[in-house]
Amino acid sequence: MAGNILLEVVTPDRAVVSEEVQIVVAPGLVGEFGVLPGHTPFLASLKPGVLRYKGSGGEERIFVSSGFAETLPNKVTVLVDAAERKVDIDVARAKAAMERAQKRLAGQAAEKETIDAARARAALERAFYRLRLAQS
Repeated sequence: MAGNILLEVVTPDRAVVSEEVQIVVAPGLVGEFGVLPGHTPFLASLKPGVLRYKGSGGEERIFVSSGFAETLPNKVTVLVDAAERKVDIDVARAKAAMERAQKRLAGQAAEKETIDAARARAALERAFYRLRLAQS
């Protein structure tokens, strides 16, 4: 279809999105980036956040965890550990994950625990973006 690009968002378990879109805006590791049809090919690392795209039904948003995006002139492939549409986000689970991560980080600072702070920060970031999308 002229003027569109194919967007595919894939996790190890399933394909979350596979459709023709007009634009893709992704949370890159060094900042958000947008892709239009005819874009120069490149590979980018992704951080957890909200991936936005405009398809035939208007703007859509999904949560994506860390991963990679391959951009070609007529296709964007997003490979991530997890991806969820707004309706699929379990708000209670995301809140519980956020609370656990906050407690781990607070406990580490207070008691010098030997937990993996990077893992706790990553869990906190994923929970934050899930909740942000679910509550928007």
